[in-house]
Amino acid sequence: MTDLTRPFRGTAVVFDLDGTLVDSEPNYYRATLGTLARHGITDYTWADNETYVGISTLESIGLWKRRYGIEAPVSELLDDLNTRYLDLARSDTHVFPQMRLFVERLHAAGVPMIVASGSSPEAIEAILTGTGLGGQLSRYVSADEVPHGKPAPDVFLEAARRLDVPPARCVVLEDAAPGARAAHAAGMRCIAVPYVAAQADDPAFTAADLLFKGGQEEFTARAACDWLERSAPSS
Repeated sequence: MTDLTRPFRGTAVVFDLDGTLVDSEPNYYRATLGTLARHGITDYTWADNETYVGISTLESIGLWKRRYGIEAPVSELLDDLNTRYLDLARSDTHVFPQMRLFVERLHAAGVPMIVASGSSPEAIEAILTGTGLGGQLSRYVSADEVPHGKPAPDVFLEAARRLDVPPARCVVLEDAAPGARAAHAAGMRCIAVPYVAAQADDPAFTAADLLFKGGQEEFTARAACDWLERSAPSS
């Protein structure tokens, strides 16, 4: 029987940010176009961009350097990309409506929450502040703050440490396969909401504890809350 006074019974929720809470990929794409164009790369496409969904910014830059033979140091590319992205993030970041509702419901129920993202701390802060999500979801950890980004579990394990909640009591929301793999590696349950429809059959998603195969168009706060209540640990 559901405990109506504590419906989630000690569960904590860890949110990926980009593509999960907010539709920031178009902004990252625009920022990437500018950064790469500065180094003579002008054939980068949206399809190319989709292959980097779920990978940390630093790792993406390392891949660009190898793929395109860019000689500029990682720090220079990162500064340029962050400057471009932050300008866009502060002025034009869209929160998925059902995700905002989900955050509001969890906040009202007193559920511990944190963002665990591959974006830089500055980008996370800018988005949470600019969208108003920071009012209910103020804690975050960036992959820049841990040794390895997703699909390694480091960022999620650090999130659990900061919440002071055992990993087994954490539920991760993810839109990308590397993040879903990281959640499983961390020993956490996973709600998968694929951002790229063509990747919905990836084993990392099909192995998720709850899969919204249709992505954000299928996800609802009610369905996610109902599942959390049903699956919450009993002790």
